[in-house]
Amino acid sequence: MTFEKIIKQLTKEKKTISTMESCTGGGVVNALTNIPGASEVLNFSAVTYSNEYKIKMGVKKEIIDQYSVYSQETADEMSYQISKYTNSTYGIGVTGKLNTIDKRNLFGQDNIVYISIFDQEKEKYFHQQITITGEKREQGKQQIIDAIITMLEEKVMKNQEKKNEKKYR
Repeated sequence: MTFEKIIKQLTKEKKTISTMESCTGGGVVNALTNIPGASEVLNFSAVTYSNEYKIKMGVKKEIIDQYSVYSQETADEMSYQISKYTNSTYGIGVTGKLNTIDKRNLFGQDNIVYISIFDQEKEKYFHQQITITGEKREQGKQQIIDAIITMLEEKVMKNQEKKNEKKYR
């Protein structure tokens, strides 16, 4: 599966995506916008590399304080807030550490990344924690993008298949 197929399916269903990215630094939205037709489904993207800007975008400070910025709870809050802020069908939140020392956030394991996709229509989260392999940040970002493509495929494309099945019964 590729972002191209996902974009075509979302366009057909008139559904939208927004992203709030941290460790990927806009890599997810870059991969999306490399595909013709992305403007039909992409509402907004924010790179919130600092806690300050996550909070300005609606992530609760209490979530970051309680669980750390590198947590599934923070990724869930990111996906939820960006979906609500932009009224997008799907919000994607990504946070984690990629071979780095973050002096402002001392907690969290290196090379653990948390991904969350919030489905606003169903009020449901889909999440995944991945361990990044390889030493180069670019490889880690690609691994994250591939995981998001797989999550969207399982979420978006499977739902469409189920809808088609119901039509024929």
